[in-house]
Amino acid sequence: MKMDIDFHMAEGERDDSYAHNSRLQRKALFETKPVLEKAMREVCAAVLRKVLVFSDLGCSLGENTLIVVSEVIHAMREFPLELQFFLNDLPGNDFNNIFHSLQQFKKSIAEDDKEEERLPHFYVAGLPGSYYTRLFPCQSVHLPGGLDGNEQNIYIAKTTPLSVVKQYQEQFHKDFMLFLELRHEELVFGGQMVLTFLARKDADAYNGSLSYLFDLLAQSLSSLFEKGLVEEEKLYSFNLPIYEASVDEVKVVIKQSQLFNINEIKLFESNWDPYDDSENDVVQDSVQSGINVAHCIRAVVETLIASHFGESVLDALFEEYAHKVAKHLECQKTKHSLIVLSLKKI
Repeated sequence: MKMDIDFHMAEGERDDSYAHNSRLQRKALFETKPVLEKAMREVCAAVLRKVLVFSDLGCSLGENTLIVVSEVIHAMREFPLELQFFLNDLPGNDFNNIFHSLQQFKKSIAEDDKEEERLPHFYVAGLPGSYYTRLFPCQSVHLPGGLDGNEQNIYIAKTTPLSVVKQYQEQFHKDFMLFLELRHEELVFGGQMVLTFLARKDADAYNGSLSYLFDLLAQSLSSLFEKGLVEEEKLYSFNLPIYEASVDEVKVVIKQSQLFNINEIKLFESNWDPYDDSENDVVQDSVQSGINVAHCIRAVVETLIASHFGESVLDALFEEYAHKVAKHLECQKTKHSLIVLSLKKI
């Protein structure tokens, strides 16, 4: 599996596309709004330049992509400057979807410009590439926005050996350290970075939300194997390249890097079903919630599964998955945990 080629969000406008199943990500964006605004104002006060450069790393596609751009534009209306936005994701991302949306977005901003104080001029460009490589010249950015022994599991599950868990943790440490080192080289002195990503409340790596979520997906793949739709060798050799770190694990890497100070770090929760905004412990319609969760996860991991197992399994897999998630939610309403993190370059 080649991540830079095989991995991207599900394209198009179908019901299970990323564009229609990214409400969880939108919730995360709105949680970051006050942190982002504070970081932007501090950067403006520190760098004293006429052009500010912002990058959205892992921008994906759909309406969410331009939400951050809009928030920055409106927050900067008091400052006499111009804004340069770079939207970054892997080369397989549907950048054309973003560019087609820009014309309407610019019209909307122009209408706001008439009603408010004059908004700053802005420029938007796409930047394909992995953020585990250098993306920008030095000090040019002001604010960036297969494991042996884990058979029949696709992530960390109760039966995952401790040695495999340690491999996940070591890879996270290595990747996050590299990410921080690269961004430190690109950020200007006084530049800041606001990050949001899935995290784990519990210190125990076996007790994260993603462990339950992807264990159900592993069970669904096993069901397809029993029906003869998935090969045993492929089932035993598939592991998702993701790790749900704890807050302490994130802090440790940042401290060891000696490259950034933590301005703010907080954890918030969101229901598995991105369309369930209730605060109680009751799932009103577990069947529909199961479908919603299955669509959301398919929009993210579809290309990885298709690359490994073939596209022919997708519909049957996620139909089975929706059923298993619904059964889980009948017994327990489960939530994602997400980190909002603001860092300042040392």
